[in-house]
Amino acid sequence: MRGLSLALIALSSTLLSGCIVRTAADVVTAPVKIVGTGVDAATTSQSEADEKRGRELREREEELGKLNRRYDKQMDQCRDGNDRACFEARETYSEIQILLRSIAPPPPPPASES
Repeated sequence: MRGLSLALIALSSTLLSGCIVRTAADVVTAPVKIVGTGVDAATTSQSEADEKRGRELREREEELGKLNRRYDKQMDQCRDGNDRACFEARETYSEIQILLRSIAPPPPPPASES
């Protein structure tokens, strides 16, 4: 009976020491994990901002394409004598000009070294 008790005590102390070691390791590594999470959040934030900017530019360019097609159609009708189409073409042209101001120009070509 006494041998069984000693075996149980030895076994339980081994199991408990594993739990204590694991808990100590979690406590020690927690600050590193927290800082890592903060850095990941900052990096992801910049990445998401870049993706959002790209998405907004694509949407504006798509809208510009739609306006250009509408303008071309209205100008064709205007040339055929449709006064209403001429008026609508002027309005569409104004929308195009406003939208063009919100789209950044392409970057200049790199300067060549002399």
